[in-house]
Order: sequence, then C-alpha cells, then structure tokens
Amino acid sequence: MIAFLEGSVAGKTLTSVYLNVSGVGFEVAMSQAALAKIPQAGERAVVHTYLQVRDDGMSLFGFLSLEEKALFERLITVSGVGPKVALAALSSYAPGQLVDYIAAQDVAAIQRIPGIGKKTASRIILELKGSFDQGIASLFDEPAPPENKALEGAREALLSMGFTSAETDLALKGAPEGGNESALLQYALKKLGA
Repeated sequence: MIAFLEGSVAGKTLTSVYLNVSGVGFEVAMSQAALAKIPQAGERAVVHTYLQVRDDGMSLFGFLSLEEKALFERLITVSGVGPKVALAALSSYAPGQLVDYIAAQDVAAIQRIPGIGKKTASRIILELKGSFDQGIASLFDEPAPPENKALEGAREALLSMGFTSAETDLALKGAPEGGNESALLQYALKKLGA
C-alpha cells in the first residue's frame, strides 16, 4: 500500500494533482477543498494516499490530512458510496463538519452533497452514526472488541434479512456475552420466531 507521496507538484486538473516523486509521475485524485490548498507547480507537497485496486485498474486518492483520509475510508464502506462520491462529500464539507452532520443524523445536509440522494444519505447515517459518538476523534478510535464485532455482525445480518432496527435491537437484547456472530444470530432469530 502507498501510505503517502512526497514530491514536487507537476500540475493540477479540476479533480487531480500530478506529483513528481523522484522522476515518477503520480496522478492523485483529490477533493476540491484539498486541491485548493495544494501548492503551485514546482513546489513540494506531501499527500496521504489511498490506493484502490480493481479488475479494470488502479486509482490513487489523496488527502492533506489523516482525518480526511480516515473519513474517506469510512465513507467508502457504506453500500452505494464509492470513491467519487466520498471525494464529493469531502469537497462539500470539512471532515469535522461532515462527522457532525452524520452524528446529528442530518439527512438534509448530507443530501446536499452532489451524487447523494435521500436514500444514500439515510444509509450513510444508518451505517456510520454510531462511529462518530466522540466527533472527529472517533475517526482514530481503536477497533471494537471481538464480542462487539460479533454483535454488530449479527445486527447487520438481521437488518439485511429485512428486520427493522427496532426489531433487531429487541432481538439482540440480553444476548449471551462472548458468543460468536452465528450464535448471536441464532439467538436473535429464535426470539423473533423466525
């Protein structure tokens, strides 16, 4: 993985910066907000990066801060949110502001991001709202303990089966601690009578 690039700015477009790193040119897609802060051609810049590898090619996305990169990585985990939409979100709002909107469950503010409709805005809030209880600092929280991951996995499985959030919470209430995802799912399905 390419964690960051340090080199001289060779040029910019509306969506990318070209960095010359020891004679190798890298095209790095960035948010509009980050591109506005990139130095002029010939000056040095350090860009934190995220490398996306797909069947049809590789893409490099760049960020001026670790907060911006961490938020981008969280956003692309949401179903229906790809790198371009995540960059549009970072172009529309500063990382702290976007985190606050997600934590406050402000669908209207998230819907103002180009390429995001009401359904996707709601999905972003549903999937990420618990991640940002401590605001921007939540981006660097330690991973959840294994039992919480199992509980979260069981919760996601129930939601994907069509159960509502309220039904899911009720079904997992009182679940045995330390159980794996499969055991928790079986427990919940028994409570739901499925």
